[in-house]
Amino acid sequence: MECRLRIFVATSNPGKLADFSTAAEVHGIQVLPLPEINTIDPPEETGITFEENARLKADFYSRYAASEIVFADDSGFSVEALDGAPGVRSARYAEDAGIASSDPDQANNRLLLARAGNLPDSQRQAAFICVIAAARDGKTLQTFYGEARGWLLRAPCGAGGFGYDPLFYFPKLKKSFAELSREEKLKVSHRGEAFSKLLAWLAAS
Repeated sequence: MECRLRIFVATSNPGKLADFSTAAEVHGIQVLPLPEINTIDPPEETGITFEENARLKADFYSRYAASEIVFADDSGFSVEALDGAPGVRSARYAEDAGIASSDPDQANNRLLLARAGNLPDSQRQAAFICVIAAARDGKTLQTFYGEARGWLLRAPCGAGGFGYDPLFYFPKLKKSFAELSREEKLKVSHRGEAFSKLLAWLAAS
């Protein structure tokens, strides 16, 4: 399908870029990384909620692409019995604990498994949460929420995905997120749900 609209995403994460691009292409929308985003000093993520951080990032980065729609997401993994942790600090979970690693995803997963080690199966409810904010010229236009609920596994399962995907069991498909193809995951994931709402909003604008 020919792309009729382009939007910029404020991330250099290859997993997120691939997810967003795959989902947008079928709607004729081209998702591009914000030009030279790696040369821009990122803003400090001071929000205490996913929405606050998503808005903060979208507003900040949209100032680097005049008149263009720029979107940013803030997402993370939440375990109910751990008071919602890792939560908004999901990407820096091990770093916050003083654990240095060349593989942050692996370090985050190991720390979470250790801290949840004593939780019985009945108390391992977990969710992936995502909020996407779309902004133009430094002002948020709209926000979109997505959530996927399931269970925290006791060991990684699957070789796909990224982040906490190997630890998240999704009951509806009886697989971990790391066992799903990108297309399967987009249909059920927190990021896929939030991004679908963004695409619907763009189509109606």
